[in-house]
Amino acid sequence: MERTAIDAVESAAFGDGVDRRGLTDALDAEHLAVNRYRVPPGEGFPSGLHAHGDQEEVFVVLDGEATFETLVPRGEAGGDPGATEWEAGEVAVAAGEAIRFAPGEYQSGRNAGEAELVALALGAPRDSEDVRIPLACPECGHGYLRPEAGGAGDVRLVCPDCDARNAPEGCPDCGSEMRVALADAERRESPSGDSREVAGDRPETRVVCPYCGAEAATPFRS
Repeated sequence: MERTAIDAVESAAFGDGVDRRGLTDALDAEHLAVNRYRVPPGEGFPSGLHAHGDQEEVFVVLDGEATFETLVPRGEAGGDPGATEWEAGEVAVAAGEAIRFAPGEYQSGRNAGEAELVALALGAPRDSEDVRIPLACPECGHGYLRPEAGGAGDVRLVCPDCDARNAPEGCPDCGSEMRVALADAERRESPSGDSREVAGDRPETRVVCPYCGAEAATPFRS
């Protein structure tokens, strides 16, 4: 048995006031990643739209409300094993609620409310080695890329198909790291009230600067 005080764990700060407490090592967890987040209004969890091919994620909202942008596969399109139908949407998760993302489902969470968001993020297995970013490889067109950390904080987005190591550009206005989001699209309401959009092909993405709000179609230099 292991026990820890959450506030005794060292904080990692992201963005403008986002506080993350990594509880995995403090609890000596072998098979589960555990993080506690405090997210002020207008800020988000420290990642853009991404999926884990080898990990399921659960978010438990303790205070406030989390809004998740989602992009999930809905099976083979037209019975073609090589095609996937995707559903894009947005879902709000209130205090006392939880949401699960299966391996391969893309998500990006933020605090769109006026009160502080406090949430637990759980991932199993503990360590994910298959992180996916929904950007097409500029070399071969493969549907997603994997982030790979280099020296001095340098990041490359690696294609799992052709192994091209693509260097993303920073924000054209302020130089900050850009994040992937869904491109704006007309959405329709689902029976649950969540915003949904269904398309045979995966919806288009854009890259957004979380600091100054600048947008671009791609993070790569043309």
